[in-house]
Amino acid sequence: MPFSSDHIDELNLLAMFDLSSAQEGIKVHQHSAAPEMVTAAERLHQKGLITQKDGGYLTSLGSEMAEHAQKVLSVLTS
Repeated sequence: MPFSSDHIDELNLLAMFDLSSAQEGIKVHQHSAAPEMVTAAERLHQKGLITQKDGGYLTSLGSEMAEHAQKVLSVLTS
């Protein structure tokens, strides 16, 4: 099963998190962010990966998934 465009948007958003600090979150501003990033943040929140529908912090599951997403990205870009 290939990644859908929604999956890619979610993976891109997870890749934006700084994993070196659990105290660093992100904010997806509805008025300035790309619409696909706004909806990706909402989906990640619904799935329990981030704390707020407009970003916030990674949950423990979100942190694990962001780590995997960033590893995949690292391997694919090397």
